[in-house]
Amino acid sequence: MHSKRLYSLDALRGFDMIWIMGAEELFHSMAKITHHPFWEGLSAQFEHPRWNGFTAYDLIFPLFIFLAGVSTPYSIGRSLDDGKSKQSLLLRVIKRGWILVVLGMIYNNGLQIRPINDFRFMSVLGRIGISYMLANIIYLYAKEKFHLIWFFALLIGYWLILKLSSAPGFPMGDLTEPGNFASYVDRTILPGKLSRGIHDTVGFFNNIPAISTALAGIMTGNYLKKASSTPSKKARTMAIVGWVSLILAHIWSLVFPFNKNIWSSSFVLETTGWSLILFSIFYYIIDVRGYQNWAFVFKVIGMNSILIYLSGKFISWEYTTKGLFQWVGDLAGNPYNALLMAICALLVKWVFLYLLYQNKTFLKV
Repeated sequence: MHSKRLYSLDALRGFDMIWIMGAEELFHSMAKITHHPFWEGLSAQFEHPRWNGFTAYDLIFPLFIFLAGVSTPYSIGRSLDDGKSKQSLLLRVIKRGWILVVLGMIYNNGLQIRPINDFRFMSVLGRIGISYMLANIIYLYAKEKFHLIWFFALLIGYWLILKLSSAPGFPMGDLTEPGNFASYVDRTILPGKLSRGIHDTVGFFNNIPAISTALAGIMTGNYLKKASSTPSKKARTMAIVGWVSLILAHIWSLVFPFNKNIWSSSFVLETTGWSLILFSIFYYIIDVRGYQNWAFVFKVIGMNSILIYLSGKFISWEYTTKGLFQWVGDLAGNPYNALLMAICALLVKWVFLYLLYQNKTFLKV
């Protein structure tokens, strides 16, 4: 039975976050420099579709939630094994969830007083907090054999709600930005402003299917921790289940399209599938085969993922990068200066995280 922290978990979390740190700019810069279809295709994969559709960039957010779920059996589960009461753990889970919600509000609005109509309540960190909190409550109080039932019940229930309702004035089952029921609920009950006026890209109502994203991670963590299979077989099983999830996702997308904006049920299955496949690869290479050194660069990021996400609101990384490396961009000149400055920006952020890692300074929520 695995009880130690999974190196692959932190490494994949860091791999996930490096794109938030600005690694996608490397592809955008190469596309602008070369105008080659290969680089332009990669660059397009690191843009979010306006509404329906799916790109690699859409995977970053749900992968993070999935990985937060994977860690649950190793953190909350270990506390249960140590004899901690469910009530005390419930309070810890609720506290963590609401801290993330508050941090998300700070990220959106800054530390300033502003009119309620100009205040955005929903956020990326808020979604992580709410989905983590509710999925962990299910983990604490529902028997493990019911977790899969919860997973599909939330997805099917959400789909039926959206297919059997709509915003006033729109036909039943309307899934457009103004007509879908989830966006209508958000603009009806949420105070303050929404990111798109009539719709919030991380709204409140569509936290329902996001709980399933976290539950998928929890079920994966349970399997890794408790199953008697060999580590190699566990990696293979995760990959197989991932491909099954992708097949189901594409079937479901015929009637419920991939849509990150409303976190459609097909989107959950699609991102769960890719999350499982990616995690199986990292787990096999790092924890099964023992090849860890190459992943250290990602682990440094993954150990302080929330901190580096928040840092952009309080540290001018562009100013710091220019102060240290503007000469590099000047020497390179057009068109390569943007590419080199993007690399330098990543380096500055990574060194910052490395110094924190060396001093064992981590932002824990």
